[in-house]
Amino acid sequence: MRQLYTIAANAFMELVRQPIFLLVMTTSASFTVFLSSIYYFGFGDDQFLVKDSTLAVMFISGLFAAGISASASVAQEIRSGTALAVLAKPVGRIQFLLGKYIGLAGALAVLTYVNGLSALLASRLAFDAYGSPDTIAMQIFYGSIVLAFFIGGLTNYFARRQFVPDAALFLVLLVSLAFVVINFVNKDGEFQAFGTNTDWRLFPASLLILLALLLLAAIALACSTRLDTLPTMAICTAVFLVGIMSDYLFGRALDAKVTNPGFWHTAGVWISSALYTIVPNWQLFWLSDALEKGRTIPWSYVGKALAYVVGYLGAALCFAMLLFEDRELS
Repeated sequence: MRQLYTIAANAFMELVRQPIFLLVMTTSASFTVFLSSIYYFGFGDDQFLVKDSTLAVMFISGLFAAGISASASVAQEIRSGTALAVLAKPVGRIQFLLGKYIGLAGALAVLTYVNGLSALLASRLAFDAYGSPDTIAMQIFYGSIVLAFFIGGLTNYFARRQFVPDAALFLVLLVSLAFVVINFVNKDGEFQAFGTNTDWRLFPASLLILLALLLLAAIALACSTRLDTLPTMAICTAVFLVGIMSDYLFGRALDAKVTNPGFWHTAGVWISSALYTIVPNWQLFWLSDALEKGRTIPWSYVGKALAYVVGYLGAALCFAMLLFEDRELS
């Protein structure tokens, strides 16, 4: 158990130390809040467009981070020989792979946490065609990001600490602090009740995105046991695109009713049913339509999604272990 914890902690720290991780987290959070400062002229749906866009940014940035991080955690260590050095000790391949996945899941949870806070802030700052951007809140938020990088630079210069992990740590802390401050201040700089105009329905929506990213990370980890970064990213992107269109590609064949089905139609239904089961349906996790007025995401639905992800994760990680079991590491 101690070996598993050590591998997971090291994998998490290695991913957080990656400059690309800090870049993705900063870019996605900044762009998410920026989306709330645009005039959409959406005929009353301006705020809904902001929320839908923030979930899209959260999902796409998580997809990119999952593919890159999985490759950095497994494929690059296999190529550099680090994995062989670790497995030369009393550490099994299952422990190694599970530890890498736990570290990867922790890094994605941090990324989703920052993006989730940014999405909640975007819902608080969103306005219609008759409103105007909240410049005070924007200054506080972007000021916290600049301050995080500045403090990271100071610790790097004076204390000789690594810049990237320190900047990531202060970014998480200062964005959290900015979230609290902004929710206590209105557009005119006056005090208001905490959470006024914040759409808290984005909280369960963000949890669903996190579950989808954890599932996608298991697929990326399985690919990275055999493939390098670019092929892993290509497969993850293909799985994402096919899963987004899963209802259209496979669901219609299952719902179609034919009076006298022939052999080819029956075979097509079986194939569509198999693919509909194997390929994750990402629309089940990207519930932007549930953010329309008067609608909510039931916590019971989140629980069912969690059960689905746990089952799929078990299958994906077993497949990853099967691929990694006879992988040549020398």
